[in-house]
Amino acid sequence: MKKSLLIIFLVLLADQVLKYYIKTNFILGQQYVFAKWFILNFVENNGMAFGLEFGGEFGKLTLSLFRLVFIAAMGYYLFKKVVPTQNNYFIISLSFIFAGAVGNLIDSALYGILFSSSDYQLATFLPADGGYASFLHGKVVDMFYFPLWSGHYPSWFPFWKGQEFIFFRPVFNIADSSITVGVALMILFQSKVFVHEHHESQPEIKPELTSINQND
Repeated sequence: MKKSLLIIFLVLLADQVLKYYIKTNFILGQQYVFAKWFILNFVENNGMAFGLEFGGEFGKLTLSLFRLVFIAAMGYYLFKKVVPTQNNYFIISLSFIFAGAVGNLIDSALYGILFSSSDYQLATFLPADGGYASFLHGKVVDMFYFPLWSGHYPSWFPFWKGQEFIFFRPVFNIADSSITVGVALMILFQSKVFVHEHHESQPEIKPELTSINQND
């Protein structure tokens, strides 16, 4: 239990502190270049991890509600089913996934209420006039951009021939990374994560001693 709670706490702390800093010190679209391959690039998205979108306002609400249900179910499964097994590989990997999901849910659920808009201005925390969106309609803050390599698709490549190619193009955050780490751990250590263990207490079977009376 302590191991899982520590992972979740540290991931959420790092994720939310960095998002708060970016939100209150960067204008939307602003960049800070550490190196050609490491850039802080402030973007916001309405959808899923790594900037993926999902169906406008209705899709946004649906996704946020799905996240709530999914996280509640995952939290129950983690603390009621996984933690008691004492399978450290499973506990650690699922804790990273859970922490990342909660981190992005906080943005979606609360950031629209807690912050003003970042369009053409620095956002204000707890603005007097209210936030930029209602409950469950906030935007997820992303900032990590790693364009490690760029080039162009060859002329024979279907659909995108000749177009620019950048690896890695998506902008993401610590919560996204936490989910990725958790999934990667499950894949790398799947033989240990999904090992079939029996931890339910079995009633101890004691041999019954019977006395045999023999009558001569």
